[in-house]
Amino acid sequence: MITQSERGHMKAVLFYQHGGPEVLQYADFPTPEPKAGEVLVRLRAAALNRMDVMVRNGWPGLKLEMPHINGADGAGEVAALGEGVTEFQIGDRVVINANLGCGRCDFCLAGEDHRCRNWHLLGETVRGTYAEYVTLPARQLYRLPPDFDFHQAAAAALVYQTAWHSLITRGGLRAGETVLIVGAGGGVNTASLQIAKLAGARVIVVGSNARKLEKAAALGADILIDRSKEEDWSKAVFLASGKRGVDVVVDNVGTTFMQSLRTLRKGGRLLTVGNSGGPRFEIDNRYIFARHLSIIGSTMSPIRDFVEVMNLVVSGKLQPVIDSTFPLREAAKAQERLWNGENFGKITLEIG
Repeated sequence: MITQSERGHMKAVLFYQHGGPEVLQYADFPTPEPKAGEVLVRLRAAALNRMDVMVRNGWPGLKLEMPHINGADGAGEVAALGEGVTEFQIGDRVVINANLGCGRCDFCLAGEDHRCRNWHLLGETVRGTYAEYVTLPARQLYRLPPDFDFHQAAAAALVYQTAWHSLITRGGLRAGETVLIVGAGGGVNTASLQIAKLAGARVIVVGSNARKLEKAAALGADILIDRSKEEDWSKAVFLASGKRGVDVVVDNVGTTFMQSLRTLRKGGRLLTVGNSGGPRFEIDNRYIFARHLSIIGSTMSPIRDFVEVMNLVVSGKLQPVIDSTFPLREAAKAQERLWNGENFGKITLEIG
């Protein structure tokens, strides 16, 4: 095994204090060393998530070992093996599962590692993938086919497992149901659209402009509603459903919950994995009990869901949407594009 002294330093984008894009530095950082049970991955591609910017900005109570390295998603080759790792070989092409369970608690032992008692998300509380190398437990890696594109793999990993667990495992989506997706361009939403169509659902998308809605239509959206022209989009959705209401809403904005709840038919489900619009808002509880509604939250997925959805990705049944690719050193520019909502699909980083 190559030692750290032989590998020396790697290039990474890191920050020493919270703040705007200006705090990000492209710099040298010691290459990590795989411990027992871990694998060192030479990263070739990373993908951005809104969480990256939130962590960079910081929030009260967030304690990080500085400097911190952003990034949950990544793909590349196995560069070194820690003691006891036999399931991978040097040179294997892999994609990372950023959902870090401890592997020892009752949840992890029951196969619910996304509910781990000592749960971490790569790039959020531990150093992530905006770097040439990263170390991870071997169980966090999925072996890619020899010819599968690293950017496609990195773009898929977090958002597809998140959308799959929310829609299929937690949401129980069935063929013939109608799904409303609030927002057209984000990574989880484009993944949700593809997964819903694969499951045989009818999909309504509410988007911020015609350009994004055209792209949603190309992915199979059945009904498009432009919220820049429809002030009361919840009413437009209700009418588009034939005044029946929708069975499921995918709402990762948060502040739109009341509008989403109004679109649901009796017994409907609101699914949420995030709060891009803000964490605090008011809802009218009467909508929930009088109409038998469920609000179902989840974060990431257990390893089995990750494997199931990545099998669909590498077989071509689900195809990640990539908006744009930036060199690693331009990560700040990439984050600005994401944060401003200019993207449709995932933004990736090329790690030379």
